[in-house]
Amino acid sequence: MNSVRERIKKAAIESGRNENDITLIAVTKTYPVESMNEAIRLGVTDIGENRPQEIRNKYEFVDPVKWHLIGQLQSNKIKYVIERCAMIHSVDSVKLMDEIEKQAKAHDVDMDILIQVNISGEESKSGIAPEELYGMLEHAAVLDRVHVKGLMTIAPKAEFGDPEVHFKNMRSLFESVKNKNYKNVEMKELSMGMSGDFESAIRCGSTMVRIGSAIFGARTYNV
Repeated sequence: MNSVRERIKKAAIESGRNENDITLIAVTKTYPVESMNEAIRLGVTDIGENRPQEIRNKYEFVDPVKWHLIGQLQSNKIKYVIERCAMIHSVDSVKLMDEIEKQAKAHDVDMDILIQVNISGEESKSGIAPEELYGMLEHAAVLDRVHVKGLMTIAPKAEFGDPEVHFKNMRSLFESVKNKNYKNVEMKELSMGMSGDFESAIRCGSTMVRIGSAIFGARTYNV
């Protein structure tokens, strides 16, 4: 844990930023509750899960922490996260935004979301194409309980080139809409970077890094 924090600090300094402006999200996909609670005792304040079912199954056994849904979300699984998560990172369609809005109203809660962008165009990655972003942001104006707080992306596989190129492109897209006057949009978070590339992502402007194996080690536990 300490080594990861030191690497975050170093990357922040290299990019002229404050390490406190970068949120470490500990990704706990398949890791047991015991490991999660130990990380929380060591100072983790934000947990990221890929699967809504894991949030449902683990939630009551984990110490107080902010939960983030960072994996794909199907409409019929929104009920597992709507009252448990502080933020959903993986919103990639107007339809999903509307379904989250519907569930948020039904449960009388507000939900912060990030729009996932497939910045590299890699077919295996989820997310909207960059040119679709503007329509998504305009649609946010009709929502009452769902609030857009920024963007998220996942770096492509190595054959698609240096991840830093894609992170820079993502930062440019983020900056291009950051100061636009979209209703119900506060473009403050840029979620990008995982265990293998988070330092590069920080140097390119990431405000949230999603780190699992660099904290917990190789995954050996299956839920």
